[in-house]
Amino acid sequence: MSSSARKHDVFQAVSDPTRRKLMKLLADQELPIADISRHFPISRTAVTKHLRVLSEAQLVSGRKVGREKLYRLHPEPLNELQRWLSYFDQYWDNKLSMLKHKVEIRDKEK
Repeated sequence: MSSSARKHDVFQAVSDPTRRKLMKLLADQELPIADISRHFPISRTAVTKHLRVLSEAQLVSGRKVGREKLYRLHPEPLNELQRWLSYFDQYWDNKLSMLKHKVEIRDKEK
């Protein structure tokens, strides 16, 4: 599915703190909804809705194992977010260079 065909984009999916926590939880392990829900002070239904948004943005996937559905993180779509953020690195680099220059000038004046 192309990024234009996604129901939820990556930016929208990661905009919610609960979804970001879900992604961290699933980063190192595949978990069933019951285990995931125990980590949050919200209903299982609310957790399922958050997982659906992440799934529609292709950030998580679920697979049936017996009676359970196991969820896992797929971080690849975060590359889109990383590319967007990397554009702004130039501003940080510029600010740090200016700070370094000012500190060096101040040190020379002492």
